[in-house]
Amino acid sequence: MNGNEAPLRIAMWSGPRNISTAMMRAFENRDDCVVRDEPFYACYLAATGTEHPMRDEVLRSQPTRWRAVIDALTAPLPAGVTVEYQKQMTHHMVVDLDETWLRGVTHAFLVRDPYDMVASYVQKRSQVTVADLGLPRQVEVYQSVCRATGQTPPIVDARDVLHAPETVLRGLCTQLGIEFSNKMLAWPPGLRESDGVWASHWYNAVAKSTGFEVYTSHGGYLPPPYQTVVDSCREHYEYFLERKSVYSD
Repeated sequence: MNGNEAPLRIAMWSGPRNISTAMMRAFENRDDCVVRDEPFYACYLAATGTEHPMRDEVLRSQPTRWRAVIDALTAPLPAGVTVEYQKQMTHHMVVDLDETWLRGVTHAFLVRDPYDMVASYVQKRSQVTVADLGLPRQVEVYQSVCRATGQTPPIVDARDVLHAPETVLRGLCTQLGIEFSNKMLAWPPGLRESDGVWASHWYNAVAKSTGFEVYTSHGGYLPPPYQTVVDSCREHYEYFLERKSVYSD
């Protein structure tokens, strides 16, 4: 990339407990990339009044005006950085999407079986709703992106990433128009300055990780209220499965 070319700004749209933080680690470990961790989180909390762990800390740590966040996401990048990776949560988007901003970003979608999402989510927060997982909203965001950009963004399944991280990341990088880096497959353990203030509550497992974990099914029994959430999200997950990117060696 020369000095006249615009940076590549990637918005990776997912829900919570979708290996989204591990994916952020993979991109942050590249030499050419900076990451933005859930930049609309405070906006979402301020707009909805939702009670989340560390709510007050999140509200103090980020702008609560949507326009201010978009302005930050379109600001010049540091010298030598050509890629910006935005870890975006679809359930945070409780306002109409700014189509001008959407057209200036390269989009991708990260999905996960809602059973695995719920089983992981309730280890950190005992109450969970369909809206908390963001799958219905993820479908809406996907359709909005397709309309605004006239393009079909990549859809990556978390299970595929965990089964074959190099294969999937190579394919994803190709679709995004960047070179794959082996540095995306392993990273130092620990929390980062780039992590949101909420990391101490939510990122315990990824802070111990040095790469993508081997896939294991959460399996087993979920109490009826949790299973109802899973069942309500199933059709939205299957919408993405029908459209997901398929990568091979």
